[in-house]
Amino acid sequence: MTSRRPPAPLPPEIAQLVRSSLSRRSFLRGMSLSALAVAGGGTLAGCGTPAAEQTTESCVSEDLSASESEINFSNWPAYIDRAFVERDGKEVNISPTLVDFTKSTGITVNYTTDINDNVEFFEKVRNQLAACETTERDVFVLTDWMAARMIDLGWIQQLDRANLPNVEAHLAQSLRAPAWDENRDYSVPWQSGLTGIAYNADLTDEVGSFEELLTRSDLNGKVTLLTEMRDTMLFMLLITGADPENFSDDEWGTAIDRLQQAVDDGQIRKFTGNNYLQDLTAGNISACEAWSGDVILTQFDNPNIKFVQPEEGLSLWSDNMIVPNKATHKTNVEKLMDYYYDPVVAARVSAWVNYICPVAGAREAMEKVAPNLVDNTLIFPDEQMLSKTYSLQTLDEETARRYETEFQQVSGG
Repeated sequence: MTSRRPPAPLPPEIAQLVRSSLSRRSFLRGMSLSALAVAGGGTLAGCGTPAAEQTTESCVSEDLSASESEINFSNWPAYIDRAFVERDGKEVNISPTLVDFTKSTGITVNYTTDINDNVEFFEKVRNQLAACETTERDVFVLTDWMAARMIDLGWIQQLDRANLPNVEAHLAQSLRAPAWDENRDYSVPWQSGLTGIAYNADLTDEVGSFEELLTRSDLNGKVTLLTEMRDTMLFMLLITGADPENFSDDEWGTAIDRLQQAVDDGQIRKFTGNNYLQDLTAGNISACEAWSGDVILTQFDNPNIKFVQPEEGLSLWSDNMIVPNKATHKTNVEKLMDYYYDPVVAARVSAWVNYICPVAGAREAMEKVAPNLVDNTLIFPDEQMLSKTYSLQTLDEETARRYETEFQQVSGG
């Protein structure tokens, strides 16, 4: 494995230890399987069963932050800054910003990358949260709609805004009042991103639209779509002429039939979570539905992996830090949330993960951290790009379960 791009600057005492700095794909390739393993294999049978709701009164959580200086943090793979260092003669990976957080606060962060798909993770923790039992996690990061779902079920602890001055000062204006958490009482955005198309220019010509992705004969059997129902179905609704932000049951039915047709035609090789780029870079597929930050980072190793803004538009989403019921270190987590809303810290993370930064002021900080990324519209999108983005309309719990079940029947979930 060879270096392609240095990560954000490290503290001097850490920088002395760094032996090599890698792109995210190289880092993933070098990580132990245990660090990336997702338990349970993604069984989804429970999605059709209503989940038990909780309330503040029915599920009381105790905060032990005053006596326990730790945080158990679950996140998606390769979603934080990383570097390899040598310790005791062994090469280990660290997050420089987490190292700095621990040094400044004395709080140890047990960081795990065990989220590969929102629904899969929901199934992993639903029984404990429904029963008001601990998940043994203090904070995890989920996409808007899943964060909303857990908040609606009463599974998430309310945050103390007095502990979040940086968040109050620097949260991007466009993210301050989502319909599902209007006052950000329960959630703090981690990163935002775009969903579009990626293709391997060594294997195929540019794929400019989802219509092409699903119909071009040279791509037959060489395409993957995401297991994230909302990402994939947003584009199915677009190509069948519906508005993904305001559609009917009949329009949903037309869109799911269109997806079924692509599967029946053999166009789709498989549906994947966060691991689609392995197939794209290995040449197992030629094109796929993809998340913007993944593609930017892969390009440092393989510039022939291209990201396309489809003719139909882009999907815009955010992933959010939330504290589950029975988590015992909520105040510690709030310190962590606030730390990552320092614009310089946020810029260091964004320079590595290459997703849309939710922190106002990070673009200016990026001038010193990674000036070559300041004008990258996939990290700091302009108004023209944002005008062509969509999010899936809000779904009630019953409709969401039904749609997820129908999507899984087509995707083989």
